[in-house]
Amino acid sequence: MDDVLDPPPADGPPDSTTTLLERARAGDHAAIEALFARCIPPLRRWARGRLPNWARDMADTHDVVQDAVIQTFKRMDTFDARGEGALQAYLRQAVMNRIRDHIRRVGRRPAPTELDTQHEDPGPSPLEQAVGQEAVERYEAALARLSATDRELIVASIELGYDYEQLAEATGRRSADAARKAARRALIKLAEEMDRG
Repeated sequence: MDDVLDPPPADGPPDSTTTLLERARAGDHAAIEALFARCIPPLRRWARGRLPNWARDMADTHDVVQDAVIQTFKRMDTFDARGEGALQAYLRQAVMNRIRDHIRRVGRRPAPTELDTQHEDPGPSPLEQAVGQEAVERYEAALARLSATDRELIVASIELGYDYEQLAEATGRRSADAARKAARRALIKLAEEMDRG
């Protein structure tokens, strides 16, 4: 057990970033958490205001910073620490690259348009074709018994085919992951309602 690094005593000085990096590379989860706690707040302060308001559709600066740090830490073994400020400088560059990527992605996205609800197709819907009329009736009855929020999540994800990023934007969720979790809960409720019906 000589190769296991013990955490410093509670009253001792905090580990240097270089020491935490070495421990994190060795698989020490406490060191990874300590690096997150040390790196994220100053990066958020540094990045504040760098993501233009018009580009803040589904991501805010905090999300961009956190995503950049997580992706960088996944490749921590390739990072060459050349001094005490090297990690912070490297992370700032990673955040700046994420911000630029996000701005480019938002700039390429077409402006949202409203669907024309005046001209409904009289034929069977793709859902009706796939599962049959009886199943559609059970689905619609179960859907009607759900809350408006759950109905919105299910219609957007199943009937409109939104991916989780689109679903987050359409339903006002903070992230694609939050939209995914909410949609999953709504689908479980729908399945329970369909079993009852």
